[in-house]
Amino acid sequence: MTNILTVRDLHIQARHKHGTTEIVKGIDLDLKPGEVLGLVGESGAGKSTLGLAAMGYTRDGCRISSGSIRFRDQELVGASASTLRHLHGNSIAYVAQSAAASFNPSHRLIDQFTEAPLEHGVRSRKQAEADAIQLYREMQLPNPEEIGFRYPYQVSGGQLQRAMTAMAMSCKPDLIIFDEPTTALDVTTQIEVLAAIRKVVKEHNTAAIYITHDLAVVSQMADRIMVLRDGHMVETAPTEEMLANPKEDYTKSLWAVRTLHRETRPRPEKTPLLAIDKVTAHYGEFKALDSISFDILPQRTVAVVGESGSGKSTLAKVITGLLPHSPGGEIRWQGEALPPRLQDRDKTILRDVQMIYQMPDTALNPRHRVRDVVGRPLTFYLGLHGAEKEERLRSLMEQIELDPDIYLNRRITELSGGQKQRIGIARALAAEPRFIICDEVTSALDQLVAEGILKLLLKLQEKYGLTYMFITHDLATVEAIADDVVVMQHGKIVEQGTRDEVFSPPHPDYSARLLASVPEMDPHWLDRVLAEQKIDLLENN
Repeated sequence: MTNILTVRDLHIQARHKHGTTEIVKGIDLDLKPGEVLGLVGESGAGKSTLGLAAMGYTRDGCRISSGSIRFRDQELVGASASTLRHLHGNSIAYVAQSAAASFNPSHRLIDQFTEAPLEHGVRSRKQAEADAIQLYREMQLPNPEEIGFRYPYQVSGGQLQRAMTAMAMSCKPDLIIFDEPTTALDVTTQIEVLAAIRKVVKEHNTAAIYITHDLAVVSQMADRIMVLRDGHMVETAPTEEMLANPKEDYTKSLWAVRTLHRETRPRPEKTPLLAIDKVTAHYGEFKALDSISFDILPQRTVAVVGESGSGKSTLAKVITGLLPHSPGGEIRWQGEALPPRLQDRDKTILRDVQMIYQMPDTALNPRHRVRDVVGRPLTFYLGLHGAEKEERLRSLMEQIELDPDIYLNRRITELSGGQKQRIGIARALAAEPRFIICDEVTSALDQLVAEGILKLLLKLQEKYGLTYMFITHDLATVEAIADDVVVMQHGKIVEQGTRDEVFSPPHPDYSARLLASVPEMDPHWLDRVLAEQKIDLLENN
């Protein structure tokens, strides 16, 4: 069968102030129609750079220095801008890792969906809108006939990621690059999206490159797996062979089961640091939180888990005052009621309650240097300047295990995903808080980097007596770091208790479904779960 994509001896360079660095180093790649290739490796391995290069595209500051990329019979290296414009979105589509950073916040979802079909002349507006509704249905989005008429900020992160996947399929392309498409999704939603992607790709005989740091996910999606490290191909093989018999030591290290697991700590009888008492919150007429109540004890870690749209991130906004809760409920800090609105809270509270965000790409100003990002709270909250501020900056960099001599003067865009997340941690620590909300802080990171971040957070908690609220859909993270667990669904708490209580059977139906939906590194796992849950997305919708 003729390849749809053929890459030979590809080299890509990145420019920086000291010259250039080669970031993709002589990669060969073959992809046939209907075949899915999984690209795995650590942060900075070159996965996304290679995936983008398959479209004939490189990010600003990068260039293809040599090699060949052929899409069908067309050479993409050196192709004209008009040639690439004709291919992009039409014959070759891309699903980005961060939908929040990729959608235009001022345009409705359906307007952005119809843009490519209209531009390439493959659909009328009416036909494109009908396609959108059908794909929204296949992607298991709520109210598929209506959700497209919302703006990106009016849907959850997981819903936005699914809308982006639907948008990439709008022209029925021959090749789709999936760059971590389920990173933002909870485990139950992930099953539905993986099943939908796999079925659509198969039925349309679409080739795909599936980039991920989640080895369990790639084992469900890929026909073949290619392992990358530092821009080199380590090894490649059919999926079952790669999982059963990896040949290289580096691949074996990726496949190894992670061992981070916090020992059970008994729940002490202490006054809560933060008490959430019958809190309700609305977006317009929509009730996003429905009479939520639970306590967070000092120096403990509470994990808040649930599906996309369950109210996890809304709860964080309410606690921080970004979204005032409705009258009747109360949030108490050390026994004192907190004003619902951020602007009504004093500086001490603002300093004590900090947040680390899921996507550092959208949370950190890309034009600023690390010293500016971390230094601002040092001045704002602590009044530090000059030598005292510089000393504290260097100390913070050492605490997050980044060399200050190397990283303080780098711009955010010069950092890997894991490094950016560490800067987000340093920025939160700079205020010397007592309580930190961690919003999906490891979901975008590969397993090795994610484990490093979790170990760092536990180390900092022990050193400074910090209290954490972890918002996550990753139950492996919950098992690794949580003392207490709150399970949410549709804005309500369905179960809460210590980690051991929540993870021990018997479980409420919803908690049991969450636990059963954690992917396994078995290529047949998804088929088995779909059969057990009797899920057939395209037929049932």
